[in-house]
Amino acid sequence: VQPVESGGGLVQPGGSLRLSCVASGFTFSMYAMSWYRQAPGKERELVATINSISSSTNYADSVKGRFTISRDNAKSTGYLQMNSLKPEDTATYYCLVRRMWGQGTQVTVSS
Repeated sequence: VQPVESGGGLVQPGGSLRLSCVASGFTFSMYAMSWYRQAPGKERELVATINSISSSTNYADSVKGRFTISRDNAKSTGYLQMNSLKPEDTATYYCLVRRMWGQGTQVTVSS
């Protein structure tokens, strides 16, 4: 079953949002998870990745120090905490786990 993202919305520059990605139908704890984003007219880009046991994370340079990826395997849920948001963070955010994409959640950063 495809993962389901939520938590997007409209936020002012400097604000915060937390995205969630809920997985079902498989053992979530066995797989790494990633967040991607795609802005209009641009290619989908990798934002952050976390391994299956949360011992390793990686971030795109553009979000380092502002975004934090995490997961709760007991809840089969991954998260992306986004702080100090900028207009250039505006995009549709997708999670990827077990080679399955979610439907995406829209994040718009604007005053």
